[in-house]
Amino acid sequence: MPAQRLQQYLDQQGVKYRVISHSPAFTAQEVAEAAHIPGRMMAKVVIVTLDDQMAMVVVPAPRIIHPRNLARSLAVQQATLLHENDFREQFPDCEVGALPPFGNLYEMPVYLDSELARQQEIVFSAGSYRELFSLPMKDYLRLVRPREIRP
Repeated sequence: MPAQRLQQYLDQQGVKYRVISHSPAFTAQEVAEAAHIPGRMMAKVVIVTLDDQMAMVVVPAPRIIHPRNLARSLAVQQATLLHENDFREQFPDCEVGALPPFGNLYEMPVYLDSELARQQEIVFSAGSYRELFSLPMKDYLRLVRPREIRP
């Protein structure tokens, strides 16, 4: 279970978090609505390749990522949004589309939208379509050490 793996990790790191159960929802914006959380506070994970290296980009739920703008902001030649089938095997313990923003647990670099980084807490899917985790942003930044960007 993905949530169990994440819970164990957070517990080992001494991080206080909340688990929020909600009715099944599939897009980040739907999840935010089901859990009664403003979309700008809900983190959405998008998997991309940056010059052929797979990476995780974490943005507020309503944000749309434009590959050309992302490539420019990261000073790479090419940024490509990946289809779920392209990375499913990388996250065997997660439901597709419900990836937690902890690329460090999957040996993947993480890029965090600077707007989201300014929030007091981060709320995200915990590997399933029915659960969210919420934890202080300062703890997320300390554990994941994402690079802040403005995609």
